[in-house]
Amino acid sequence: MPAPRTPAGSARDRILDTAFRLFYAHGPRGVGVDTVIAESGVAKATLYKHFPRKDDLVLAYLDRVDQAWFGALRSAARDAGDEPRDQLVGMFDALAGACRREGYHGCAFINTAAESSAGGPVHARTVEHKVVVRAWVTELARQAGAADPELLARQLTLLLDGGLAGGVLDGDPLIADAARRSARTLVDDALR
Repeated sequence: MPAPRTPAGSARDRILDTAFRLFYAHGPRGVGVDTVIAESGVAKATLYKHFPRKDDLVLAYLDRVDQAWFGALRSAARDAGDEPRDQLVGMFDALAGACRREGYHGCAFINTAAESSAGGPVHARTVEHKVVVRAWVTELARQAGAADPELLARQLTLLLDGGLAGGVLDGDPLIADAARRSARTLVDDALR
């Protein structure tokens, strides 16, 4: 049984839920702290108690996005079966789910990276996410028997990122299907 949530915990959750919604829709730079405070219904002191700097709130937002997106990728891969070869293609089902979601605005990490200063903690967190995902895909490619797992992982993650961008630019749900088919071609070619 989970422990009861304290009022401070629920305030933190409200702040983070509000930031998640607003930052994803408008970008962290496009949303002021005062807007997060007003829409989450907390006092300014409460926000700053949990997130002393706006970057702290943005980093918590990115952590939440990471849990959701990377979790969706891993779940889609697992749902494709036990074979790493199938999982490399199956992970693209997460892309299909993302692109069809109401209010879809593309990749939160790419969007946030575009707004942040290179070398800062927010930009570093966006890069870290991409590195971790690529490392996971590299390991799947290695398990599948790819001759060059790093190259295949780079190709597939570029395809994922392109699919995320295309899904918002084109608004076409068939983008994810095209990306999945392209992934199948890349995987088949790499595993000959």
